[in-house]
Amino acid sequence: MAASLSAEGRTSTEEDGACPGDSSDSPGDEHRVLQPCPGLLSLPGEVLELILCSGDPDYKDIVSVSCTCRRLRDVCAARGKVWRRQLFARWPSIVKYYNHLDLLDWREEFKTRYKAGIEAQRIVAMFAKTLIIEHHIPCEGFNDLDTSGYPVHFIEDELLLILKSENGNCLTQKYCAKKILYFMRQEATICKLKDFLQRPVDLQDILEGAVLIDQYCNPLEDVSLENIQAQIEDIIRRVKVYLNTKNSRHPSLSLQAGDISYIEDLDLQGQALDALNHVLFSEMKFKGNVADFYNPLNSYIHQVLINKTGIPISLSVLYLTLAKRLGVFLEPVNFPHHFMLRWCQGDHGGLNITDYVYVDAFGYGKCLTTKECEYMIGQHVTEEFYAAVSTKEVLQRMVGNILNLGKRERKDRSFMLLRVSLDLYLAMYPDSVQHLLLQARLYFHLGIWPEKVLDILQNIQALDPSQHGAVAYLVQHTLEHIERRKEDSGPNVKLRSSEKEVCYSVGLLVRHKRYEYKGVIFGWDPVCMMPPDWIENLSVHQLCQGANQPFYSILLEDGSCSYVAQENLEPHPQPEPLQHPDITLYFSEFSGDHYVANKALQLQYPEDTDFTIQQSLLGESDAPHLEP
Repeated sequence: MAASLSAEGRTSTEEDGACPGDSSDSPGDEHRVLQPCPGLLSLPGEVLELILCSGDPDYKDIVSVSCTCRRLRDVCAARGKVWRRQLFARWPSIVKYYNHLDLLDWREEFKTRYKAGIEAQRIVAMFAKTLIIEHHIPCEGFNDLDTSGYPVHFIEDELLLILKSENGNCLTQKYCAKKILYFMRQEATICKLKDFLQRPVDLQDILEGAVLIDQYCNPLEDVSLENIQAQIEDIIRRVKVYLNTKNSRHPSLSLQAGDISYIEDLDLQGQALDALNHVLFSEMKFKGNVADFYNPLNSYIHQVLINKTGIPISLSVLYLTLAKRLGVFLEPVNFPHHFMLRWCQGDHGGLNITDYVYVDAFGYGKCLTTKECEYMIGQHVTEEFYAAVSTKEVLQRMVGNILNLGKRERKDRSFMLLRVSLDLYLAMYPDSVQHLLLQARLYFHLGIWPEKVLDILQNIQALDPSQHGAVAYLVQHTLEHIERRKEDSGPNVKLRSSEKEVCYSVGLLVRHKRYEYKGVIFGWDPVCMMPPDWIENLSVHQLCQGANQPFYSILLEDGSCSYVAQENLEPHPQPEPLQHPDITLYFSEFSGDHYVANKALQLQYPEDTDFTIQQSLLGESDAPHLEP
């Protein structure tokens, strides 16, 4: 591209307009400095911008063009369209973070995003190496996550690019990128939730609170308040179309998004709710999920909109939000076993429960009297349960439902649902001793984050000294766990004579049968030692021998690390030295066709050195080979 702007393809510097200093401001390698064509410079600046924004020039081309003369340097101004186009062409997914009217230093934005990408890759590589060596990512490691001051959305964007990569040799990197992204988004969401709860009560919108819970439980999903609100507006448009056929002068038809205005006339309110019931339940087929009531998806507002099913509280949040947009004032009611909404039939703020009817969003918007409510749940209920509750109390019940589901989960030994629900509950009620103790017991049971367990227990002791017995027990066993971890931090000696299934050894160069990348083995396990979610994420169960086969830690030729099943490996047919920054950490030299382990690695794998030499002498034809 840049070369095409030169009259004769010559590379020289314009005496009065060259700006070679610009090269130091740009990421990448050295660039070319070109002599521009005089005819080209006579074109209007807008046309030159259009030329530089067309085709497929990269940032090096733009740097080269800007160094040819003062005229093209001005066309490639940092705040102009050329660098803006470079930024969004290379990273199109970040467009959503900008306004089309923004006048920024686009070259600086490009440089920042470029450097943020390098930092994100460094973080992922660090976590991946820790995972492969230690077989877990320490929870406390996330607390030390340092983005070096780069914008969070730039780091997230690079992590998403890693997740979308189809490169077969970066599966562990993708797993770590997912973990990091999960943590970053949850941290951001919990901060938003705490800020939300600090607002005045009348500014705490129930839908926004429900979306924050959804985002925290599903940090890798594309859940946003804006998208949810857009779907709400689509439903409202349908309701208004139907309502218009019934009453073309209905006041709900003139209400716009953001209007806070309620209809006073009870008959008009009823017409609006009838129209809402028709569209929501008859046309769009929303319903209560009776068949799969205890599915966690029923509690997430974005899934309720996708699946058109939910439980009483999630359907009530949706129904209340829609009614509000139609000018009908409904209030949430924390009714036992069945969340409800109440609709005043008299003066607003009345204390008599008979002044209200109770809307059952789970029951297709049916209106019930107090007696019918009691008949529905099969028990007598005192008047206090018919009272309206605050947004915080609604969110507490939503989180409580998820927490109860988390206590029931058995599939994933990480108890992720229980962990996230406890985080949410303690964000709302940080001094809840009952939930703090449950969190401490959970982390203790999982054997993770012992330092965090001690912090929680210290907090419990300060809040409620009567819990001394339970706290002392957990403190004692947590300290013992920390001591055992220190003792186990030394080299774990592995004897291949005790593991007959292990076919390869430290120092051998191998190749992946499917992806064909090469690497050198620097460790092995007789069976897969990774966490359950790593095994699930990488579909290890689909391998012929699953997780019950030797797995090898490998330094790869691209500078990364991997953890690979034995059935996926074969000896490399042409073993050559490998370029990897960590080679010298594990090996002392390359000896013809294999690497010689250093003393530390030989202590950990004392029988591997002789085996590696033996395999080298046997040659490729006699090397062990397993069919996939």
